[in-house]
Amino acid sequence: MRVGIDARLLYYAAGGISQYIRALIEALARIDRDDEFIVFQQRRDKQILLSQPNFRRRSLWTPCHHAWESWALSLELARARTDLLHSPDFISPSWLRSPAVVTIHDLAFLRFPQLVTGESRRYYGRIKRAVTSARGIIAVSENTRRDMTELLGVSPDRVDVIYHAADEAFRPLGNETSAEFCQRRGLPPSFILWVGTIEPRKNLVTLLKALAILQSRGHHYPLVVAGAKGWLYEETLNIIEDLSLTSKVILFGQASREDLLMLYNAAWVFAFPSLYEGFGLPPLEAMACGTPVISANTSSLPEVLGDAALLIDPEDVEAWADAIARLYQDEALRDELKSRGLAQSGKYSWTKTAEATLAVYRRVAGR
Repeated sequence: MRVGIDARLLYYAAGGISQYIRALIEALARIDRDDEFIVFQQRRDKQILLSQPNFRRRSLWTPCHHAWESWALSLELARARTDLLHSPDFISPSWLRSPAVVTIHDLAFLRFPQLVTGESRRYYGRIKRAVTSARGIIAVSENTRRDMTELLGVSPDRVDVIYHAADEAFRPLGNETSAEFCQRRGLPPSFILWVGTIEPRKNLVTLLKALAILQSRGHHYPLVVAGAKGWLYEETLNIIEDLSLTSKVILFGQASREDLLMLYNAAWVFAFPSLYEGFGLPPLEAMACGTPVISANTSSLPEVLGDAALLIDPEDVEAWADAIARLYQDEALRDELKSRGLAQSGKYSWTKTAEATLAVYRRVAGR
């Protein structure tokens, strides 16, 4: 079987979908030495993703998410003789010689169209065609599969649910290691952590408002915000100043995997008030590091996190403030969430993800 994987997004973005693409390719390379894989990357991308002889890179000119991307990519791939093409970023090319497999991470652009840009609406507006023409559809949670049925009319029988996992690098470290990192990077020795792309859907605003309430009660908890600026981020950052939180909020910026490992371990709590997630990888990564988690109770998050997190309405600011204060004061609860979180994160692995994805490939390719 000869599988093509579209990995061009790795050159343009470092968010959750890019993490998925990289982790999936690495896991496939570990478990499959027989099939042939062609990894399509952006021509300017110098990253080396693979070392196995059955994995080969091929460069493409077509950029991601452009208005003419679908047709240009179709032309570039016309001579690629693959048994299937996996498009991990929702949208497959308009025309392909081989069957398509698509991964649908979430339908936030349909649930919250007011929170995305015009360019994003144009790109994701091709989702109906993509799922209609695809021979294999992967959803990253049962919640996403339900959304596809409700919003796109896709029969659930056509969709395979294949979960993500926290990278094996995420694990508990000794206190001395994380303390040294904080000192070296100029961070407070303990803090609340938020990780994600700064954009309206991630709802950092609720956490900021909760911190302002806590500050008014005399509780001053530092917050580290780790993530790149996404679309419509300006309002979120303006609120930091409006709420007089400038001295309490540290904008760390885009964090490497090594930085995230240290940040998760240094934080006394990970807070994730996202309005909507297809899977929700950051809270699972935090759990894998033994960090207590407070999360929104929306979309896929209860499904993925189970009873290992405190789950709260993402728009109930008072409830978030109360939960943070309660967790800070209750060491027994923090220990319980740490234990549950480690067990919950252990239920997922990229090897399982790769094995299930390989089964989809073989079914679609008729193998």
